[in-house]
Amino acid sequence: MKLLRTLKRVAAAGAVILAAVSLQPTTAFAAAPPVVGGTRAAQGEFPFMVRLSMGCGGSLLTQQIVLTAAHCVSGSGNNTSITATAGVVDLQSASAIRVRSTKVLQAPGYNGTGKDWALIKLAQPINLPTLKIAEDASYDNGDFQIAGWGAAREGGAQQRYLLKATVPFVSDADCQRAYPELVGEEEICAGLPRGGVDTCQGDSGGPMFRRDNAGQWIQVGIVSWGYGCARPNYPGVYAEVSHFAAEIKASAATL
Repeated sequence: MKLLRTLKRVAAAGAVILAAVSLQPTTAFAAAPPVVGGTRAAQGEFPFMVRLSMGCGGSLLTQQIVLTAAHCVSGSGNNTSITATAGVVDLQSASAIRVRSTKVLQAPGYNGTGKDWALIKLAQPINLPTLKIAEDASYDNGDFQIAGWGAAREGGAQQRYLLKATVPFVSDADCQRAYPELVGEEEICAGLPRGGVDTCQGDSGGPMFRRDNAGQWIQVGIVSWGYGCARPNYPGVYAEVSHFAAEIKASAATL
C-alpha cells in the first residue's frame, strides 16, 4: 500500500501490524489499514481506543468526542450513522460499548494533504479513560506506541482483536527521502528502516502515543497515510497532533 499515497483507513487488506503503509480511501467508508508486526493488546490496556464503523480507528479525546483522521469522514457531513465501538479488545465481545454519532467536524481547510484530523461527537458519553493530546513538540520524539484493528499485513483483512506495536520516530528530513510530498510541519513519521512494523489498512484515524514525563499516555499522532504497509525505508505518516492541538481543543469546545 505504499506504492500509492494511501490513507491508512479502510482498505480490505492488512491485519493489525502497525506499519506505515496505508491506502487512501476514496470515500469516508473505505477500509482502513491495520497494525503490521504487532501483538495482541490486553483487555483494558488502551481503554481510550475506539473502532469506527466506516473502518477507521480513533481515540477518546473526551468521553463524548472521538479524535480521528479527516480522511475517514470525508463527505460524511453531520453524519449520525457512524457507530463507535469501545471498551473491548475483541470487537465481537458482548461487553462492547456501541454509541452512534451525532455530529462530525472535519479539520477546516482539509483537502487531502495535511490537516488530517477530525472530531466525532457521540450521542452519549462513554465512561472510559480518555487520551490527552500533546500540546507542544516536546514529545514528538523517541519510541511510539501504535494500536489498531487494521490489517496485519499489506492487503490483508481487518482484525477482530486489537493489535499493538512500537515504532521509532523518523525525522522529517529522513521521511522526505521516502515521501517528497510530506507536509513537514503538519505531519510526523515513525517506523523501522528495515520495515516489518507499521500501521496498515483499517488503522487510519487511530492514535500514535507515548508516555509523558508523568508516565501517562499522550497522543502525538493520528494514523494518516503511507506507501504500502511496513515496507523497508517507507515509514508511516501521521498527523502531528501538537501542531493542531489548539485548533482541536477549540473545535471540541464548539461541539
